Amino acid sequence: MTETKKEIRTRIISELQSLSKPVYEQQSYEIAQNLYKHPLFQNAHHLGLTISKWPEVDTLQIIRTAWALGKKVSVPKCLPKTKEMVFRQLDRFDQLETVYSGLFEPIEAETALTEGHEMDLLLVPGVAYAKNGYRIGFGGGYYDRYLINFKGETISLAMDCQLEESIPVEDHDVPVQHLITNKGAIAVGTNN
Repeated sequence: MTETKKEIRTRIISELQSLSKPVYEQQSYEIAQNLYKHPLFQNAHHLGLTISKWPEVDTLQIIRTAWALGKKVSVPKCLPKTKEMVFRQLDRFDQLETVYSGLFEPIEAETALTEGHEMDLLLVPGVAYAKNGYRIGFGGGYYDRYLINFKGETISLAMDCQLEESIPVEDHDVPVQHLITNKGAIAVGTNN
């Protein structure tokens, strides 16, 4: 019997949580190094990405590197009433505050709104990924709603245990264009 999205999400989160800290740190580091070599990252002037929460791939090191390279960085702020999100430009980590679910989001009074067309690369988070670019997120649907109108490039970062042969796809799901793992980049839709 085929697993549901919820069953896959629960299984993968459990696998991620069972990774030792050294394995988690090493895989996050290798994923970041592979991202830095990718032309889409190298050519991006403005990145959009979430502030990761363990056991997601660590994005704080990616933000530091992007800043060091002179790139702009924007992070999402969720709007629970409408189930939408907006991005705001982050210039310093102390422009973040803790909101619901222990997530870090930009402080509105200290950050400027970023329009979708200003970001040329969006790093899309998730729990599980198939090689066709479809993903299972954390269940809120925020990114799927945002991606419908996003015209830039999309990449998801994944540890080996997050890759699935296939995942259930619904009409509202939007695939990402590239996957980057600790083993390298995967061009979505191919069998490499």
